[in-house]
Amino acid sequence: MLDWFRELSRAERKGFYGAFLGHAVDVFDFMIYSFLISTLLAQWGMSKSMAGAIVTWTLVSSLVGAIGAGLLADRFGRVRVLRWTIIVFAVACFLCGIANSPEQLMVFRMLQGLGFGGESSLCMVLVTELIRNPAHRGKYSGFTASSYSFGWGGAAIAYAITFNLFEPEVAWRVCFFLGILPALVVVYLRRNLEEPEVFLKSRAERGRRGGNDSPMADLARVFRRPLLSKTLLCSLLSGGMLGAYYAIATWLPTFLKTERGLSVFGTSSYLAVTILGSLVGYVAGAYATDRWGRRLTYIAFAAGAFVMAMIYMVIPVSNTSMLFLGFPLGVLMQGVFSGIGATISESYPSRVRATGYGVAYNLGRVIGSFFPLAVGWLNSGRTSLALAIAMVAGVGYALVMVSAALLPETSGIDLGEAGGGDERDDRDTAKPAGAPSPVAPAGKPA
Repeated sequence: MLDWFRELSRAERKGFYGAFLGHAVDVFDFMIYSFLISTLLAQWGMSKSMAGAIVTWTLVSSLVGAIGAGLLADRFGRVRVLRWTIIVFAVACFLCGIANSPEQLMVFRMLQGLGFGGESSLCMVLVTELIRNPAHRGKYSGFTASSYSFGWGGAAIAYAITFNLFEPEVAWRVCFFLGILPALVVVYLRRNLEEPEVFLKSRAERGRRGGNDSPMADLARVFRRPLLSKTLLCSLLSGGMLGAYYAIATWLPTFLKTERGLSVFGTSSYLAVTILGSLVGYVAGAYATDRWGRRLTYIAFAAGAFVMAMIYMVIPVSNTSMLFLGFPLGVLMQGVFSGIGATISESYPSRVRATGYGVAYNLGRVIGSFFPLAVGWLNSGRTSLALAIAMVAGVGYALVMVSAALLPETSGIDLGEAGGGDERDDRDTAKPAGAPSPVAPAGKPA
């Protein structure tokens, strides 16, 4: 099963390690806040609406950061800009730890959003461009995405340990500070990382042809034909899977405590099973996306995740049964994410790939940020929390299935030809690797 990984070159392995840890650090610090909300509500007398607003504005700023980092990366290089984003992220981790009010924390989390928006997007662009064999691109990006489980699990472990070692008023600050050290390790891992060959070729060709469009022209390109449909569908695809995940993951601890009557330890145990399942899901999805293709994998995992969410949230089962059901829920809920890095990267030409990825994935983040709010709204005297979670997650998974069905299958394409190449006005996005370019008959226009 790991023969493909043993075949990786030294550069491909270095890129994987740097992207894996960088993405895990992003997830750690994004998820750690969800564990700290109850403490901050008591510490500062912060309202729940303010706590939710901090999450929303962090995600909005991640869109700005991703677009900005994408524009810079398409001009100056993926590796160089990734070094900048992780530094911004590390500084923001420190500032969050010394915040003294909800307003300060919101500002510092927005700064952090700028960093992790660019970091998470460029990590996936980098690994998809580094891999030489397109037959393994789904596995390569899927295993990189599995770092989400490690970041999520790391946040749960850090929360449990620090709140056992320190008083709550100190422990929450320590949790934020913990994100600094691994960020510095990422800086070290990337010190000698080289730019992907496909990017260097694209930049060289752009220079030879005098391609000096402004950054805003590059941004506009992803919003006009023929890339516009890809941008919209990739945004809805990522928005659906992120929204469903946010709806479940944000409210699951509350559901377990309030509607299932579990203790803090019991809740942590149930979450641990779900997180373990999510890791298996990433691996399963990584292999499926190369074997079955991108679209079928999305549809199969999204449909399965919706069914599991309904069983877990709505059908009356014992707490013991729920403990075991958390594993397949995690598998399906996170396995749907495995191919997203490959799909979005394969939908854009090299000259705007980082920009396109930043726009599509992080527009999805913004779309997804409204799903937890929808759960809260439905639960405010309209329906039970369990049904609200299942209904909102169902909408997200429906978006995934519809978007996947409408997107072209991109499995195995040559990234040098993705989006139709850089010098042909981005036509023929889903051209398979090795497929010949269309040639017009004599006397007829191509």
